[in-house]
Amino acid sequence: MQLGVAGILLTTLMLPKKAYAMHIMEGFLPMGWCIFWYIAFLPFFIYGLMSVKRIVKENKQNKVLLALSGAFIFILSALKIPSVTGSTSHPTGVGLGTTFFGPAVISVLGTICLLFQALFLAHGGITTLGANAFSMAVVGPFVGYGIYKLMKKMNASDAVSLFMCAFIADLATYLTTSIQLGIVFPDPATGMVGSITKFMGIFLLTQIPIGIAEGLLTVITYNLLTSSMKVEGGLLQ
Repeated sequence: MQLGVAGILLTTLMLPKKAYAMHIMEGFLPMGWCIFWYIAFLPFFIYGLMSVKRIVKENKQNKVLLALSGAFIFILSALKIPSVTGSTSHPTGVGLGTTFFGPAVISVLGTICLLFQALFLAHGGITTLGANAFSMAVVGPFVGYGIYKLMKKMNASDAVSLFMCAFIADLATYLTTSIQLGIVFPDPATGMVGSITKFMGIFLLTQIPIGIAEGLLTVITYNLLTSSMKVEGGLLQ
């Protein structure tokens, strides 16, 4: 297991930097927009800290699941797969923790992962941390959670609900990133909307199959964790 993780991290380090990565690189956004996304993200982060504190207080054993959920996000989101026209795609890994604890907690876990990746893997950046956290640690989990609750109301199975949570959270993250980039870099001919459409079109070429694979892996990982750790209560209701 340790060798596998080491291999993943080594592969990540060896991949070249890309301009239009899902983790927006350092210095790629104007400082005004960097500040804007930090301001938009911070309320969710503060709420997430309160949620983490409450969850740990309710059951100290939740620390283990919090750590596992964070590790799942870190490893999956560190996998950079070359896309097209200078872009990269990768899973986000937020579906598992969202299912266990709800979306607010992921604003903390996801941000910690993004910070470590920016500092040690040159994946993302400090000035763009707010923008990256808003897309992957806020929008993705909250949209995925909404889809999960909708699937449960439709009497879908736990596996299907969890799969859709992970899959849609992944796509929602990339849609948000496309908006963030499209606003800053409007297309000369079609403007902001055209630019957003182009960015999303580029990402979807690789992100749909990656999202499907991530959804399946999330279901498998959840089943392994719940069977081995005997998590009480199962999925969120």
